[in-house]
Amino acid sequence: MASLTDPAVREFLSSGTRTGKLGYVASDGRPLVAPVWFVLEDDTVVFNTGAVTAKGKAIARDPRLVLTVDLEEPPYAFVQIQGVAETSEDPVDLVDTATAIGRRYMGSDRAEEFGKRNGVPGELVVRIRPTKVIASLDMTA
Repeated sequence: MASLTDPAVREFLSSGTRTGKLGYVASDGRPLVAPVWFVLEDDTVVFNTGAVTAKGKAIARDPRLVLTVDLEEPPYAFVQIQGVAETSEDPVDLVDTATAIGRRYMGSDRAEEFGKRNGVPGELVVRIRPTKVIASLDMTA
């Protein structure tokens, strides 16, 4: 079994602007998947979402999540993180994580802008604490 402490897994997850695909369960039991921007923080995956969005409401009901990140070209690869979400509404935490996510996906010149825009009341910081990590970093080998 892989881990978020594995340097190869961390490099894959941190490379470029790959979008995570977040799996969660709707209130009526349907499985749903939504794209999320994320960063790694120690041994967690971190993203922001609105507290009243489908994702935010689902996490409040059931914090079990799965996030898959993939490479859609040769050598084809993926990392799947199964885990339990912990949320925060701390204003400083919101701005810090939104800024870090903005830096990754929009660049350093727009990081602060995205941090201020997305680190506001009504948003959540979501940290996925892994319970299982599966990785295949070269599916053509």
